[in-house]
Amino acid sequence: MFQHITIEQQAQLIATHGTDTYTVIPAVAKQAYYPVSSAQKRLYILSHLEGGDVSYNMPGVLTVEGPLQADRLEAAFRQLIDRHETLRTSFEMVEGEVVQRVYDQVEFAVERLQVSESEAEAYIESFVRSFDLRHAPLLRVRLIQTGPGRHLLMYDMHHIISDGVSSDNIVQELVQLYEEQELEPLQIQYKDFAVWQQQEMQRESYQRREHFWLEHLAGELPVLDLPIAYPRPAVRSFEGALYEFTVDPNVSEQLHRIVAQTGSTLYMVLLSAYTVLLSKYSGQDDLIIGTPVAGRLLPELEPLIGMFVNTLAIRHQPKGSQTFHSYLLEVRDRTLQAFEHQDYPLEELVEKLDVARDASRNPLFDTMFVLQNTESQEAKLETLSFSPYVQEHSISKFDLTLSMSDEDGVIKGSFEYCTKLFGTDAIERLTEDLIAILSQVGENPDLLLSDIQVTSDDKPEGFSPDSIDFVF
Repeated sequence: MFQHITIEQQAQLIATHGTDTYTVIPAVAKQAYYPVSSAQKRLYILSHLEGGDVSYNMPGVLTVEGPLQADRLEAAFRQLIDRHETLRTSFEMVEGEVVQRVYDQVEFAVERLQVSESEAEAYIESFVRSFDLRHAPLLRVRLIQTGPGRHLLMYDMHHIISDGVSSDNIVQELVQLYEEQELEPLQIQYKDFAVWQQQEMQRESYQRREHFWLEHLAGELPVLDLPIAYPRPAVRSFEGALYEFTVDPNVSEQLHRIVAQTGSTLYMVLLSAYTVLLSKYSGQDDLIIGTPVAGRLLPELEPLIGMFVNTLAIRHQPKGSQTFHSYLLEVRDRTLQAFEHQDYPLEELVEKLDVARDASRNPLFDTMFVLQNTESQEAKLETLSFSPYVQEHSISKFDLTLSMSDEDGVIKGSFEYCTKLFGTDAIERLTEDLIAILSQVGENPDLLLSDIQVTSDDKPEGFSPDSIDFVF
């Protein structure tokens, strides 16, 4: 759609591109246990490493306003558990391999408490604790009543059975089940996907995707060397914080104009600016940035609760002699290729590349870029409303993650950062420089990358005393 923009070009593409058979994921026969997906295998290992015990929990808190019936809510959760096998699944080692075991029934109850609003925060903090992956369900729920017609609904799952889309699915289906609505039957379950994924690895199309990624990341792989405030811990730390910001509306408008002029997307424009920022700070012109994809390429996967998200390791090479416009087109083409080959698990890629293990870093990349476009976890019934409860952010799975969103033309962002590496002052400076880059390229997309200015050549306060040699 981006490269063949007219109907005539589309027709020529269809005529010459050949065909690929649409795959239907079959339901597998009942067994004592089943293989896990590539993502689940990696999460199983990560959750057993030092510091990983609660780092892969997926907690959420919803404020519920209105006359909530607790028994009815618990019944809705039980129906949800009956509907989705992942909520009845445990994980263990069998003959040296990680497997998943699906139970017909599991014990479940909503923990109910009644406390004052001022005490609620302490109960929220105590709620998140480690899961034993050998025991299902890997879901727990607590309901706190803080006043007449006001509750806090807390839920926590392990990432091995859930992802961001799954969290949205849970909230939407929970509300429908609470209202006693009938849900469309699920065509398959997550175990069917895991078995299918193993079989897919033998297909020629899978081999083509593998070849693309091995070629994309051929040669010596760069390690991002950002100036940091504190010595890097020998074992990766998950302690984190969040710093939020908003882009000026005029700059947002200019960026949307660039999107239209270049046949790109806002994701590509923001990603280009982020790589320029990282290059300015690291002095490197070869960078690998991680970016998540939902991983639900078949329609029957969309309503499932499970771990489908994949991460793409995209390589970027910003040169000072390029204009931002030409670099954006390069990022656009590279991104399109990466997304075209997105159905190749990162876990398999790390193994194939035989990346040297470093307990202090993530494999392949230490920074992520995300453009948020998942549905809001808000729901409104005739007598009830569910809305997210704002909590303090305390986990960072990477050194640095930039998350952006576009809400009614207003671009917002946040840096999730490891507090063992960066101080708040450093992240504030990083944010100022990102906004400065967006402003400069918004005003003049033909600006040379070498001419893009950051706040100063002085080392940012809170970073290491080593001087920063900018690449441009």
